[in-house]
Amino acid sequence: MTIARALTVAGSDSGGGAGIQADLKTFQELDVFGMTALTAVTAQNTLGVHGIYPLTVEAVQKQMDAIGEDIGTDAVKTGMLFNSDIIRGVAEKLMQYKWEKVVVDPVMIAKGGSVLLLEEAVRALREVLMPLALVITPNVPEAELIAGKSIHGLDDRKEAARILADLGAKNVVMKGGHDESNPNEVIDLLYDGRDFYEFSSPRQETRHTHGTGCTFAAAVTAELAKGRTVVQAVEVAKQFIQAAIEDTIQLGQGHGPTNHWAYRRRQAAGAGR
Repeated sequence: MTIARALTVAGSDSGGGAGIQADLKTFQELDVFGMTALTAVTAQNTLGVHGIYPLTVEAVQKQMDAIGEDIGTDAVKTGMLFNSDIIRGVAEKLMQYKWEKVVVDPVMIAKGGSVLLLEEAVRALREVLMPLALVITPNVPEAELIAGKSIHGLDDRKEAARILADLGAKNVVMKGGHDESNPNEVIDLLYDGRDFYEFSSPRQETRHTHGTGCTFAAAVTAELAKGRTVVQAVEVAKQFIQAAIEDTIQLGQGHGPTNHWAYRRRQAAGAGR
């Protein structure tokens, strides 16, 4: 029996909606064995981030070594890396173990507005990590910061995707949740360096969207680990996150988490018809 494996290199969300907790839930729901390399501990809930406690570069690299020297992995996702030293340390291990299916979720700002990536780290992200990425999954504010341009609408997102591809990312997924030029639809764009692919879904009016970026990128990672193409992986991830948002579980007083069970339950319901 072949078991697909995925490693997430990210921060912990004590509230369980984002970070490694969201990643592991997503991996599990998509039948992938999940592993972790923790970069930071956050004190966090639906009302916001109340503390960030980064680990040392050595601690992050030792965790990656533990995976690379024993179990191995079929795909890697990076999430909250926090500072340039951790970014460079993670990139070093990605190259050492020749891990090529790398999904970079450039986590910068939490839903409540807390900064999760220091300003000095953006340069390291551009120069060191992006050239190693098979896929990068920025939202609009993240893409604006990385690309250095304002984004208003679909055409601007396409131009930003081209800029990010020129920085080394082989595939760029420009998420559309923050693009309010279309009030009724969310269009995620995939750019493979040559062609654009569009993945659309109805826009949902809800405050329960904490962890959507982590969950989407984790679903892409899980599908890549199983041998799917990038286009196939993004298509499943789009369906996964749409179900997670639509079938809300309404936890907490603020930006609540998405429903990581929703996609599997919908699949099971469909199979039983």
